[in-house]
Amino acid sequence: MPVRTSSIPRRHVLAGLGGSLALAAAGLGAARAQQASKRVGAAAAEGERQLDELQRATFDFFWEQTDPATGLVRDRFNVRAASDSRTAASIAATGFGLTAICIGAERTYVPMEEARDRAIAALQFLEASMPTHRGFFYHWADLHTGARIWDSEISSIDTAILLCGVLTCGEYFRDSAAAELAARIFDRVDWTWLSADTVLLPHGWRPEVGFLQYRWDVYSELMMMYLLGLGSSTFPLPVETWHAWKRTIFEYDGLRYIGSFAPLFVHQYSQAWFDFRNRRDRYGDYFHNSVTATEVHRRFCLELAERFPHFSDDLWGITASDSEHGYVAWGGPPEVGPLDGTVVPSAAAGSLPFLPRETRRVLHTIRTQYPRAWSRYGFVNAFNPMTDWYDPDVVAIDTGITIVMAENLRTGFVWETFMRNANVQRALSRAGFRSA
Repeated sequence: MPVRTSSIPRRHVLAGLGGSLALAAAGLGAARAQQASKRVGAAAAEGERQLDELQRATFDFFWEQTDPATGLVRDRFNVRAASDSRTAASIAATGFGLTAICIGAERTYVPMEEARDRAIAALQFLEASMPTHRGFFYHWADLHTGARIWDSEISSIDTAILLCGVLTCGEYFRDSAAAELAARIFDRVDWTWLSADTVLLPHGWRPEVGFLQYRWDVYSELMMMYLLGLGSSTFPLPVETWHAWKRTIFEYDGLRYIGSFAPLFVHQYSQAWFDFRNRRDRYGDYFHNSVTATEVHRRFCLELAERFPHFSDDLWGITASDSEHGYVAWGGPPEVGPLDGTVVPSAAAGSLPFLPRETRRVLHTIRTQYPRAWSRYGFVNAFNPMTDWYDPDVVAIDTGITIVMAENLRTGFVWETFMRNANVQRALSRAGFRSA
């Protein structure tokens, strides 16, 4: 006999219906969760693919725009022209280039033997043929001869960037001539000459006039330079030099951090090589400080949307770069330079390890929505959506911070390799670093 539902107690019907609904909801929830997981996985895979593409393109710049005989790297290159006859190289670009060789070898962009040979040739030229003074190098040089150009200074900070690349090569190719060459180049740098009568190191020296009047006296990219000097076993800096420069506290939107009136790159460059994660000295945790400073810069850019509507969570980032009217050291907060809405891809790319999700979102936006900002060597140096201006150049140091910080985010390879060096470990010990 068929059962009439009216003869079944209502609570049982509701209970049965509720159970069925619960099972259906659970099934629907599981399906939605599975779909969401797939979307997240697809987005992550796409993000990795874009980073692969970016790193390979930026590596190609360093491989193709380096003179293989000297190892010197072109300062900039016009990616819109058929060729570029400029022959100015910079030693900072060369430091990034030496590091890029190691990344390229590790990622098999080029055969290991070719990478090793290229690195050794560069180190041999730096050690035996490149003009120096007390072990320090001229800021600008001819790409093909290494000769000083533009009456440039012997540069303390640019020499430091070069040395970071030298030490990275020495550690990566440690079972070859590269390790010995790197040690000789580093050990001959006379840091005591820079600090003979001061605990604040000068920006540089010119044979025509002597030491430059400016001093490295406030928080900036200077950390790498002071630490390298502290780590020297031949001409070490006094420990007092690490404590001499100012660490000014800034506050913005309730966030406090050590900073300066300077572009965002000052929070990036030293940490391209020095791994400050889970380390601190008596003044602070510099990795966390850069995380905070990058977040502050992001919020600063969002406030600029009132003047420049393209700034958003999807698109932000200003650091020293080209503009329609020449090179500008701009950024904030506080606002530095004549901001005009220009976006600088390396601002986000150089901060990849600090704010991975937010910076990758920016790079994705530029790659997918601003195709003219992309070139065979990765992102152009800068662009302005308001005026439809796109830089024709890539600039080596900004391309360099991009490939290095992308690698540090993905694998920590540069940090791991560089931090093995005995001079680096000595430096951190003398500066008083400990576990955070």
